[in-house]
Amino acid sequence: MSRAAHGHNPANWTGVTIAFVGFCISGVAMIIPSPLVVVAGLVVVVAGLVVGKMMAMAGMGKQTTVHAPAAVAEERTPVAAG
Repeated sequence: MSRAAHGHNPANWTGVTIAFVGFCISGVAMIIPSPLVVVAGLVVVVAGLVVGKMMAMAGMGKQTTVHAPAAVAEERTPVAAG
């Protein structure tokens, strides 16, 4: 089940890491009242989204898997006690 979950690829990790850095920049800028740095942090967040999407489009995102067909139950024959 965990293999089918999202987030297990370089595109997602990179995009989220860049976006997290942008949120941290904006958070610090809110403590130090600086609207210019808040906007710069938000630009970094958007850059993280763009980088993650571009990496996914380049093939580093979630890989499509071809599922094997469900196994057909074999006919069982009774085993003679003996």
